[in-house]
Amino acid sequence: MTEIIDLTLQTCVACEGLTHPLSENQVDALLPQINNWQVLNQAKEIYKEFKFKDFYQTMAFVNAVAWVANQENHHPDIEMGYNYCHIKFMTHAINGLSQNDFICAAKVDKLLIS
Repeated sequence: MTEIIDLTLQTCVACEGLTHPLSENQVDALLPQINNWQVLNQAKEIYKEFKFKDFYQTMAFVNAVAWVANQENHHPDIEMGYNYCHIKFMTHAINGLSQNDFICAAKVDKLLIS
């Protein structure tokens, strides 16, 4: 039995291409710990769409995501508009997913919990 670790309490570790991407089984094990993220590109990326009431709420969220990304030194691809934000995580150094992607996704989800 695998122990479930609260991803929001973890910290990203530097990845300079010295590790391997997570296997599909590892991705499947971590996926339930993040809320409604999709696995894309043959398990190389995770992606989520966020909707907001207006531009101000969208920008506040994007700025909070930027703060999390800088704290973790792990940065997503972000696309945003008036009332939406699309976020994609991938560990470019390994051309796939690492635990860092799931840590950041969990922390991004936590931004919306009041």
